[in-house]
Amino acid sequence: MNDAPSPPGDSVDRNVGVVDGERIVGYDNERAKGDHKHLRGVELPYRFVDVETLVADFMADVEAT
Repeated sequence: MNDAPSPPGDSVDRNVGVVDGERIVGYDNERAKGDHKHLRGVELPYRFVDVETLVADFMADVEAT
């Protein structure tokens, strides 16, 4: 497993649905915070491994929500 943050220059900001101002599922790599995700208003750390894993994790969270 790769513990490195997202590659420099790569920007991730994936969001699925905002309901009443609440982000339901979102992944991003804000420079100051590093890689993290949002699930129903809760911000959680996220360890970027590779693009394929990112997409699989994102889709799993979408389906679980």
